[in-house]
Amino acid sequence: MSAEDVPVPKDPADALAAVVALRLLADRLEDAAVEQAMRAGWSWPDVAEALGVTRQAVHKRHAKRLIAAGVTLRRRR
Repeated sequence: MSAEDVPVPKDPADALAAVVALRLLADRLEDAAVEQAMRAGWSWPDVAEALGVTRQAVHKRHAKRLIAAGVTLRRRR
């Protein structure tokens, strides 16, 4: 999909507000998907590979929240 194919609001403020809303939605979707994967027994490297990031990056972003949510995290072997 090229930039010309993306519908962009004529008002730059509306376009930028849409970008912010999409980023928030993407963050929430990632949080939910990572929690679901970890509850299903996925490892940090599995989640990282699926997201296209490093294990360290996914752990740094999600570990504290998952622990607070009561998710049992797998230890490295």
